[in-house]
Amino acid sequence: MEKNVVLVFILSIASLIIYFIDASSEEVERCQKWSDNITQQIDLAFNIFFMVYFFIRFIAASDKLWFMLEMYSFVDYFTIPPSFVSIYLDRTWIGLRFLRALRLMTVPDILQYLNILKTSSSIRLAQLVSIFISVWLTAAGIIHLLENSGDPLEFDNAQSLSYWTCVYFLIVTMSTVGYGDVFCHTVLGRTFLVFFLLVGLAMFASSIPEIIELVGSRSKYSGELKREHGKSCIPEIIDLIGTRPKYGGTLKNERGRRHIVVCGHITYESVSHFLKDFLHEDREDVDVEVVFLHRKPPDLELEGLFKRHFTTVEFFQGTIMNPIDLQRVKVHEADACLVLANKYCQDPDAEDAANIMRVISIKNYSDDIRVIIQLMQYHNKAYLLNIPSWDWKQGDDVICLAELKLGFIAQSCLAPGFSTMMANLFAMRSFKTSPDTQAWQNDYLQGTGCEMYTETLSTSFTGMSFTQASELCFTKLKLLLLAIEIKGEEGADSKISINPRNVKIHANTQGFFIAQSADEVKRAWFYCKACHEDIKDETLIKKCKCKNLTAHQRKVGADIDDHHPPPTFTPPELPKKVHVRGEIARERGEDISLINRNHRSAAPTTLLSPMANQLMNTTTTRQVNKVKPNVNRAPPDTPTSRSSGGNQNSNGVSLPAGLADDQSKDFDFEKTEMKYDSTGMFHWSPARNLEDCILDRNQAAMTVLNGHVVVCLFADPDSPLIGLRNLVMPLRASNFHYHELKHVVIVGSVDYIRREWKMLQNLPKISVLNGSPLSRADLRAVNVNLCDMCCILSAKVPSNDDPTLADKEAILASLNIKAMTFDDTIGVLSAGVTNGATTQPPPGGNPAPVLLQRRGSVYGANVPMITELVNDSNVQFLDQDDDDDPDTELYLTQPFACGTAFAVSVLDSLMSTVRYITTLLY
Repeated sequence: MEKNVVLVFILSIASLIIYFIDASSEEVERCQKWSDNITQQIDLAFNIFFMVYFFIRFIAASDKLWFMLEMYSFVDYFTIPPSFVSIYLDRTWIGLRFLRALRLMTVPDILQYLNILKTSSSIRLAQLVSIFISVWLTAAGIIHLLENSGDPLEFDNAQSLSYWTCVYFLIVTMSTVGYGDVFCHTVLGRTFLVFFLLVGLAMFASSIPEIIELVGSRSKYSGELKREHGKSCIPEIIDLIGTRPKYGGTLKNERGRRHIVVCGHITYESVSHFLKDFLHEDREDVDVEVVFLHRKPPDLELEGLFKRHFTTVEFFQGTIMNPIDLQRVKVHEADACLVLANKYCQDPDAEDAANIMRVISIKNYSDDIRVIIQLMQYHNKAYLLNIPSWDWKQGDDVICLAELKLGFIAQSCLAPGFSTMMANLFAMRSFKTSPDTQAWQNDYLQGTGCEMYTETLSTSFTGMSFTQASELCFTKLKLLLLAIEIKGEEGADSKISINPRNVKIHANTQGFFIAQSADEVKRAWFYCKACHEDIKDETLIKKCKCKNLTAHQRKVGADIDDHHPPPTFTPPELPKKVHVRGEIARERGEDISLINRNHRSAAPTTLLSPMANQLMNTTTTRQVNKVKPNVNRAPPDTPTSRSSGGNQNSNGVSLPAGLADDQSKDFDFEKTEMKYDSTGMFHWSPARNLEDCILDRNQAAMTVLNGHVVVCLFADPDSPLIGLRNLVMPLRASNFHYHELKHVVIVGSVDYIRREWKMLQNLPKISVLNGSPLSRADLRAVNVNLCDMCCILSAKVPSNDDPTLADKEAILASLNIKAMTFDDTIGVLSAGVTNGATTQPPPGGNPAPVLLQRRGSVYGANVPMITELVNDSNVQFLDQDDDDDPDTELYLTQPFACGTAFAVSVLDSLMSTVRYITTLLY
């Protein structure tokens, strides 16, 4: 489509050049055979193309009356017919062909289609220059025609003027110089000049200073205040007589094309990130239109982005709180409504409240519309449950940025690089190798090109076990099958089984794949054992015409055809349970409080949350039996307890993860009582006062800390809460034994942590050091060189003055740790005797019977670390030795690829991914 627009523009300019050639003479009309006039023949060919293009646009126009009244339609009215008449009369009349100069107004649009103009200033400059030149050349053509023709009816007062003389005359007149060497003789010419000067002078007086200002080097808003007493009224009159707003009207959906509505925080950055992922080439050929609704008109930069995607994107000015505007964009017919959040807002709670109000308005207008909302804070998710029509079974989803961000960082503490892997898996990126890149970069880029897709397995998989199906997909189809969706019996909820054991594939089973594109995943749907068993090249596996597959498609195509969904979108019911390999089904009446771990020889029994099962399955090497908790039987405020025996390896050595004052009682594993929250998903402890968990520098230095997690937190006492609970809870998942839990040491302001403590007081093994993450003494006191991971976070609100400085504390802390050096010491995980030297236990602690040694990092650059960034471009400052270009995308930079940096912007892709894969978040 963009190529067609560019072609029309090029042919219009070519036709204008032919007009310049014909108008350079002083004649406006002459008798000449059409066969002898080369320029007329070429112009006729152009006009035939313009006529065909006009009828194509007319047929495709949703509002045909408005199309007939467009400016470029009038250009075609006055330029195309004379070319055909001249063939019949054998006479050439220059006519109104100068109107082709109005096509120059489309130059800014063409340059935006070609991605040449990107900034607001360059777009505005191109608009001003194109409008000025097109009006100038068009008016010169009118003067040239009137003066060379004379006044009707006698036409005896004509004067011979060339076109370029008229161009000179108009520029001199518009500039109010008026030398008098050229002037109009005809009454029509003088009349036109009077009216033209009203517009021309206003345009000249307003456009030229702005053009000079844009071209000049000084800032647009520098200088002194100038009060405009005599503001030009002509531009204001033109604005007032406009018949309809530019972004008004109603969405036209005559062809039954599906659409989604996007509202909330609509800016160039948020929209560009969303469209880049939603309209990615790797997705299927989904004919979905994206409709943006916002109360303010788009700026020039955002408008240019919409023009580059004009075939799939439409913008309407209005508010989501107004039912009339909801009717205009046809929310009740949309597949989904997406609400974007401002990730860099000053008040996250206020931003969440505004977005929740938008959801209330949408649900009040249409209670069955699917809504996907972005929220900043975890605790605001509860307010969505107060909306009566909010139903996750119908596909309503909430993406909590703080929860996901801290959750990914927490999982990176257990499996370094996890955040990078998951972020790349959710985002749509293309994989293209290059001989100039290193081998590891090509391998990494191949991984970033993979995404998660869902596809229905063909009937050839029916009866196979999951192991057989995954092996076939990997070896034959070159696909990675992760999980399948198992439908419940008699209307029960479906469940997602990840790598299930002893599960047979049934007909119409949906699989979850990791692949490069949606086309690759279609092989699982097209695969036919009868037709494709002997095929070696997986790219040759296409849709076959065998009888079995045809019958199957005819049977189930109406309700499971994912490639051609019906216009009315009905999301499938979301599963409530996620099961992992090794799960043991239990009766609903079983009380989890009766489960114990008294036998050392038995595999430890733990409780897994769905998310913990998925994220933690790769971090444990022992066989774990998972038991579904009976939530209804456990009192809301009463934890589930278990008496536990020791968990030992083959050498009888236990593996504690860190020691502090509050855990000295846990050294005797035989007598340790395991306590869980009411859901059985997380370890629980009685509420503790913050003062009991605060360490000073000396206490921290005397405490034996090793294999722990250090959280360097920058926060002011009044900073918005980021929800540290979301960081600690994944580290307290119940599929870990108590002594396997990594101790969490928070280094930061106690005044801020006191506000967060209400959500942390029941989580075990947490200590707080009231200090500064930039203090090397505090970092040495918490043994940062012996930690398993150092997380650098910031709760401070970014300043609007300079967004690039939002990460200054995090970057300084990261560079500070990397510049530190430490003694070549050995960290002792538990109190005991090492090489004849006795290590004293913490005050009040009992000596542990076992120990494990770990050598600490001598150089700070070797300390495992992950840094949270607000601004993507600041990733270049984290590693002074890398060669990343400042313009390199975040996922291509070395810190992000290594898992040492994470930015919340990578979660933007989740909005579009959840739109396509309903069960992704579960």
